[in-house]
Amino acid sequence: MLFIGKRSFKRYSIAGVFIIVFEIINHMYGHKRNWWKFYNKRKSFVRDELPFSIGPYMPLSMWLLKISYGNFKKFITLNAIADGLFAFFLIDVLKRIKIIRLNKLSHIQFFFYLHYKTYLLYGFQFLFEKWRGYRVYM
Repeated sequence: MLFIGKRSFKRYSIAGVFIIVFEIINHMYGHKRNWWKFYNKRKSFVRDELPFSIGPYMPLSMWLLKISYGNFKKFITLNAIADGLFAFFLIDVLKRIKIIRLNKLSHIQFFFYLHYKTYLLYGFQFLFEKWRGYRVYM
Protein backbone atom coordinates (compact mmCIF):
# COMPACT_ATOMS: atom_id res chain seq x y z
CA MET A 1 0.00 0.00 0.00
CA LEU A 2 3.13 2.11 0.02
CA PHE A 3 2.93 5.33 -2.02
CA ILE A 4 -0.65 4.81 -3.17
CA GLY A 5 -1.85 7.99 -1.47
CA LYS A 6 -4.75 8.61 0.85
CA ARG A 7 -7.10 9.82 -1.88
CA SER A 8 -6.43 6.83 -4.15
CA PHE A 9 -6.65 4.44 -1.21
CA LYS A 10 -10.11 5.76 -0.37
CA ARG A 11 -11.17 5.67 -4.01
CA TYR A 12 -10.07 2.10 -4.77
CA SER A 13 -10.27 0.36 -1.37
CA ILE A 14 -13.86 -0.86 -1.85
CA ALA A 15 -12.87 -2.59 -5.09
CA GLY A 16 -9.79 -3.97 -3.31
CA VAL A 17 -11.93 -5.48 -0.56
CA PHE A 18 -14.35 -6.85 -3.15
CA ILE A 19 -11.55 -8.62 -5.02
CA ILE A 20 -10.16 -10.09 -1.78
CA VAL A 21 -13.54 -11.54 -0.80
CA PHE A 22 -14.04 -12.87 -4.32
CA GLU A 23 -10.52 -14.32 -4.36
CA ILE A 24 -11.04 -16.05 -0.99
CA ILE A 25 -14.18 -17.71 -2.39
CA ASN A 26 -12.20 -18.76 -5.50
CA HIS A 27 -9.37 -20.14 -3.36
CA MET A 28 -11.79 -22.13 -1.24
CA TYR A 29 -13.20 -23.66 -4.43
CA GLY A 30 -9.72 -24.37 -5.82
CA HIS A 31 -8.66 -25.83 -2.46
CA LYS A 32 -11.60 -28.21 -2.53
CA ARG A 33 -10.84 -29.22 -6.14
CA ASN A 34 -7.09 -29.71 -5.43
CA TRP A 35 -6.05 -27.35 -8.22
CA TRP A 36 -2.76 -26.73 -6.43
CA LYS A 37 -0.81 -28.43 -3.70
CA PHE A 38 1.17 -26.89 -0.89
CA TYR A 39 4.23 -28.85 0.15
CA ASN A 40 3.61 -28.84 3.90
CA LYS A 41 2.07 -31.95 5.39
CA ARG A 42 -1.23 -30.69 6.78
CA LYS A 43 -3.73 -28.89 4.57
CA SER A 44 -4.76 -25.58 6.06
CA PHE A 45 -6.65 -22.95 4.10
CA VAL A 46 -5.79 -20.24 6.63
CA ARG A 47 -2.06 -20.97 6.54
CA ASP A 48 -1.77 -21.84 2.84
CA GLU A 49 -4.26 -20.09 0.53
CA LEU A 50 -5.39 -17.15 2.67
CA PRO A 51 -2.03 -15.30 2.60
CA PHE A 52 -2.00 -15.60 -1.19
CA SER A 53 -5.54 -14.17 -1.29
CA ILE A 54 -4.92 -11.21 0.96
CA GLY A 55 -1.26 -10.50 0.29
CA PRO A 56 -0.94 -9.66 -3.40
CA TYR A 57 -4.50 -9.09 -4.55
CA MET A 58 -5.63 -5.96 -2.76
CA PRO A 59 -2.44 -3.90 -3.11
CA LEU A 60 -1.78 -4.98 -6.70
CA SER A 61 -5.41 -4.40 -7.67
CA MET A 62 -5.40 -0.94 -6.16
CA TRP A 63 -2.07 -0.02 -7.77
CA LEU A 64 -3.24 -1.16 -11.18
CA LEU A 65 -6.52 0.71 -10.80
CA LYS A 66 -4.63 3.83 -9.76
CA ILE A 67 -2.23 3.84 -12.70
CA SER A 68 -4.64 2.70 -15.41
CA TYR A 69 -8.28 3.30 -14.43
CA GLY A 70 -10.02 5.14 -17.22
CA ASN A 71 -8.00 3.33 -19.88
CA PHE A 72 -9.52 -0.14 -20.13
CA LYS A 73 -6.97 -1.48 -22.63
CA LYS A 74 -4.07 -0.37 -20.44
CA PHE A 75 -5.73 -1.91 -17.36
CA ILE A 76 -6.28 -5.25 -19.11
CA THR A 77 -2.75 -5.25 -20.55
CA LEU A 78 -1.07 -4.50 -17.20
CA ASN A 79 -3.17 -7.16 -15.48
CA ALA A 80 -2.37 -9.70 -18.19
CA ILE A 81 1.33 -9.01 -17.69
CA ALA A 82 1.06 -9.35 -13.89
CA ASP A 83 -1.08 -12.50 -14.11
CA GLY A 84 1.22 -13.98 -16.75
CA LEU A 85 4.30 -13.36 -14.63
CA PHE A 86 2.66 -15.10 -11.70
CA ALA A 87 1.17 -18.00 -13.70
CA PHE A 88 4.19 -18.76 -15.87
CA PHE A 89 7.18 -17.61 -13.83
CA LEU A 90 6.51 -17.08 -10.13
CA ILE A 91 4.55 -20.31 -9.70
CA ASP A 92 7.61 -22.23 -10.96
CA VAL A 93 9.83 -20.32 -8.51
CA LEU A 94 7.45 -21.22 -5.68
CA LYS A 95 7.55 -24.84 -6.83
CA ARG A 96 11.37 -24.89 -6.82
CA ILE A 97 11.50 -23.56 -3.26
CA LYS A 98 8.85 -26.10 -2.26
CA ILE A 99 5.96 -23.84 -1.29
CA ILE A 100 3.26 -24.62 -3.86
CA ARG A 101 2.82 -26.39 -7.17
CA LEU A 102 -0.02 -26.67 -9.63
CA ASN A 103 -1.82 -29.98 -9.29
CA LYS A 104 -4.82 -30.17 -11.62
CA LEU A 105 -4.26 -27.00 -13.62
CA SER A 106 -1.86 -26.22 -16.42
CA HIS A 107 -0.05 -22.90 -16.50
CA ILE A 108 -2.47 -21.50 -19.10
CA GLN A 109 -5.51 -22.63 -17.09
CA PHE A 110 -3.99 -21.00 -14.01
CA PHE A 111 -3.44 -17.80 -16.00
CA PHE A 112 -7.12 -17.71 -16.97
CA TYR A 113 -8.08 -18.51 -13.36
CA LEU A 114 -6.15 -15.39 -12.33
CA HIS A 115 -7.05 -13.15 -15.25
CA TYR A 116 -10.85 -13.43 -15.47
CA LYS A 117 -11.14 -11.53 -12.19
CA THR A 118 -9.60 -8.49 -13.90
CA TYR A 119 -12.86 -7.81 -15.71
CA LEU A 120 -14.87 -8.16 -12.51
CA LEU A 121 -12.57 -5.73 -10.70
CA TYR A 122 -12.81 -3.08 -13.40
CA GLY A 123 -16.58 -3.53 -13.71
CA PHE A 124 -17.03 -3.28 -9.95
CA GLN A 125 -14.96 -0.09 -9.79
CA PHE A 126 -16.85 1.35 -12.77
CA LEU A 127 -20.25 0.67 -11.15
CA PHE A 128 -19.05 1.93 -7.77
CA GLU A 129 -17.86 5.20 -9.26
CA LYS A 130 -21.05 5.58 -11.25
CA TRP A 131 -23.07 5.03 -8.06
CA ARG A 132 -20.91 7.50 -6.09
CA GLY A 133 -21.25 10.11 -8.80
CA TYR A 134 -17.59 10.17 -9.82
CA ARG A 135 -16.70 11.03 -13.36
CA VAL A 136 -16.62 7.63 -15.06
CA TYR A 137 -14.17 6.77 -17.84
CA MET A 138 -14.24 3.77 -20.08
